[in-house]
Amino acid sequence: MRAASEVIGGPRGRYAAGRELPWVLTAAVLSALTAVTAGLAVLLRAPCLRTGFTGDTQFWSACYADLPAAYRDANLKAGVAAYLQGGDGAPVTGQPPLTGLVLTAVASITPDGGPLTSRASWYFALWSVLLTLLLLVIVWLVASSAARPFSAAHVALSPVVVLAGFISADLLGVALASAGMWAWSRRHRTLAGVLLGLAIGARSYPVLVLVAIVLLALRAGRVRETGRTVGYALLTAGALLSALWMLNHGAALSPYEGWVSASAGYGSPWLLPQLAGHPLPSGAVTALAVVGWLVALLVGAVLALSSARRPTLAEVSLVMVGIVLVTGKSFTVQSSVWLLPLIAWCAIQWRDHLIWAGAEALNFVAVWLTIAATTVPDRGLPAPWYAFFSMLRVVAVLWLVAVVWLRARERRGGGGADGHGAGEVDDLAGPLAGAEDGLIVRFS
Repeated sequence: MRAASEVIGGPRGRYAAGRELPWVLTAAVLSALTAVTAGLAVLLRAPCLRTGFTGDTQFWSACYADLPAAYRDANLKAGVAAYLQGGDGAPVTGQPPLTGLVLTAVASITPDGGPLTSRASWYFALWSVLLTLLLLVIVWLVASSAARPFSAAHVALSPVVVLAGFISADLLGVALASAGMWAWSRRHRTLAGVLLGLAIGARSYPVLVLVAIVLLALRAGRVRETGRTVGYALLTAGALLSALWMLNHGAALSPYEGWVSASAGYGSPWLLPQLAGHPLPSGAVTALAVVGWLVALLVGAVLALSSARRPTLAEVSLVMVGIVLVTGKSFTVQSSVWLLPLIAWCAIQWRDHLIWAGAEALNFVAVWLTIAATTVPDRGLPAPWYAFFSMLRVVAVLWLVAVVWLRARERRGGGGADGHGAGEVDDLAGPLAGAEDGLIVRFS
């Protein structure tokens, strides 16, 4: 069809004039779609809300969430002051500093009285409101910076949000990372650095977004443009961690110490030997995860510096984040939401999105049935089947990585005024927009 359209002047360009909806109407439609998706995510947890997220029902009904589990298992109700002051250690173990603070802050406004299960349900309800707002923020950030605002529907309508978006507080880090990328696209370099620094304090993957910015600036010959952003990001993340470390060593260091000592978890390919009865030592799993980060950085550098056209920030970021996810110590169900705004900014076809989402859905059911099998083996999912579905999910993420890689590597003529070649503009280029390529690495 694209070839045939050359007869009448070629396919419609992304900036061609057309009947675009007014921004207010676009935002209203996307907000309504987001509200429907969030409502379905809460409705999926209805069986667990009735039981207070306790017992095996949360696995058989596939309604489990980390949030009420964290409320029950940790002394969150003690409040932010107790969290900072330490006492017996970090109340929220395994959570990055900023995420732990927000988890505790929400717990401080949870209604008192009643059984613990009731309070845990209230805690999830409060988080549902906050997660819906965060989801709306992500959708608006994507829509306001993408060439096609309705690309944000990849976030607003994604089945992955229904399944995994309301399990944990991961959307907090995703929202902050998206805000940082949006600020960079608007040339607010200081704000971008602060937001990305906060995002690093909430999740680890925004480090890769910062690396992608530096790599693309290196290619554009504008590395100095990134100095303020990188500096403020490191200063913000460092200040957050340092302040918390001085107040409560356990709260600051427990997530990172826990990661080093942890063995392979659900979703990771390094769990397969354990399912076969030959678990890998935690040190070996740590080494493999570190190698995964190094591979991601290397692949990102190759993509950013050697493609025929300069890739977009979202493309480089998605490739690196995808590799880190599938090579990590664990690939939790909820960590898939990291990819959603990147998919939207890359304008990936819905076909590819739904292929990935289908694999996510199969893994979503498989992981809960596998956990349930620990108590009722004859009703749960056997380990070989779980291994199949978890690796199918890994392949689906790598499929997204390959799709983005091949499109970014596609030759589209020489660099234009925007440094990207004909017909390709980076919506998130920000200070790099209009820069000619200053460094291109060629492999003979």
